[in-house]
Amino acid sequence: MDGKQQLARGISSESLKRSPSMSPVSRLRRFLLPILAIILLFRGIYGISYRYTFAGPATTHLVPLEAHIISKCPDTRDALRELILPVMQRVYDKVDFKLNYIGTPTADDGVECKHGPSECMGNIIELCARELYPDPKINLGFIMCLTKDYQDIPERALVEDCALEHAIDIGAINECAARDDGAYGMGLLRDSIQRTTDVSNRFPDDAPYYTAVSIAK
Repeated sequence: MDGKQQLARGISSESLKRSPSMSPVSRLRRFLLPILAIILLFRGIYGISYRYTFAGPATTHLVPLEAHIISKCPDTRDALRELILPVMQRVYDKVDFKLNYIGTPTADDGVECKHGPSECMGNIIELCARELYPDPKINLGFIMCLTKDYQDIPERALVEDCALEHAIDIGAINECAARDDGAYGMGLLRDSIQRTTDVSNRFPDDAPYYTAVSIAK
């Protein structure tokens, strides 16, 4: 036997000595693992597809949130600017927000407002904005615009400027306030004041009058 044959034989023998024979379990494992991985992959893809295809829309529960204000008041301006607007910027899509107004119903189906008839008119204008534009991003922007110059409420120039700034139809606001010779707007105000009265009865007598903010039950 020449040197090359001896070297080849030596390598072959050494390789056989160092390569242990594979058991049946090991061979089965090497065969099954890729198949198992493929099965798991397809199960994951199917699960994701099923969830996005057949899952219904999520049910969203909006938390009722109310603020009770009057239109011609610096406390209202401060409450809107420092409390209500910052909160709404964070949670507007999680709450059912309503503004209601403070006043006193009278025996002749009218309303007495703390700062007189001009405040009652301002309250009605803001309630009409809420009625016509229920999205808080619109009606709150309009109301905040008015409240910055609360002394001038309900002057026509101020209302028109704020309506233009927030894409509100001033004609629709006027129609709402004057409908049925003013009875419709007054009805909105009386209902709003009654709501405030109902909520206020849940609080102590010494609760703040101007800027009561409450979570409705």
